[in-house]
Amino acid sequence: MGLFAYLKDKFSGKKSNEKSEKYSQGLSKSRAAFADRLEELSKRYKEVNGEYFEELEQILIESDIGVNLTVKLIDDLLNKSKEENISEPSKINEELVDMMFVGYVEGGESIKNEIQFVKDGPTVLLVEGVNGVGKTTSIAKLAHRYMKQGKSVLLVASDTFRAGAVEQLSVWAERLKCPIVKGNPNSDPAAVAYDGAKYVKEHHIDLMIVDTAGRLQNKANLMAELSKIKRVIAKEIPDAPHETFLVIDGTTGQNGVSQARAFKEVSDVTGIVITKMDGTSKGGIILSIRDELGVPVRFIGLGEKMDDLEEFDLDEYLHALLLGEKKNG
Repeated sequence: MGLFAYLKDKFSGKKSNEKSEKYSQGLSKSRAAFADRLEELSKRYKEVNGEYFEELEQILIESDIGVNLTVKLIDDLLNKSKEENISEPSKINEELVDMMFVGYVEGGESIKNEIQFVKDGPTVLLVEGVNGVGKTTSIAKLAHRYMKQGKSVLLVASDTFRAGAVEQLSVWAERLKCPIVKGNPNSDPAAVAYDGAKYVKEHHIDLMIVDTAGRLQNKANLMAELSKIKRVIAKEIPDAPHETFLVIDGTTGQNGVSQARAFKEVSDVTGIVITKMDGTSKGGIILSIRDELGVPVRFIGLGEKMDDLEEFDLDEYLHALLLGEKKNG
């Protein structure tokens, strides 16, 4: 069964739930830039030809699938169309979508979304990302998510060099009514992380979320800083950190992929959090990151509310991107 048929079968007759509606609304701009354009393209050609594939390539690139993945997909499609004598545009588009998303599933480590909690002792999550991507807000949303699940959470403000970062996280801690460990402005980030590790052990807290520096200007300094944070935490909590999430602004397109590549070079990133997906038409960035880095998207931001940071669901994503309801106006 092809992907289109699978999604239609899975979602047909199914009452739209809150999660599906969030995905459909949050990805409406991306759907218009991708699925709607695919459909419009297929209606203009009776049979595929060189021009068709050129236009298809342009749609993929403008959806931020990424140049490397786009070239590979177009080459594979050309070969398949010749080998199986496929000339109908709609069939080519269905083959394209199958290739794209089989590639996502097979493009790296197995897909897991929720934080993987350790059985004994606190779980430590480092959160990385450049300034302005929504890192601090994402941390607050993750804390909110796991507090709703009954977990105790500690926030650790180790982004000590960015003006206002500690204060911003402190405001969120107050709103969420969860404890926070922080140092003075420009204090050693690793020292703050160490104090946090001691605090979670003494207070038997389930999850420690560490806000780390977002500076990419000098990779050597960033690597040294992150390595030091990890080292001091591991002295108190063996095998920590257990997870490292990188936050990327979905509206930045391929620049976000470049950020992910740079952080992955200096840090063991276990998952991506993509923010502001409701504000971009470039939903293909999810596929590009997976293809280039082999790292799964763990959470996706589909709105500004605290509950709008959703666990990434591949089927919901595909359905919203390809078949979701079109909104009038």
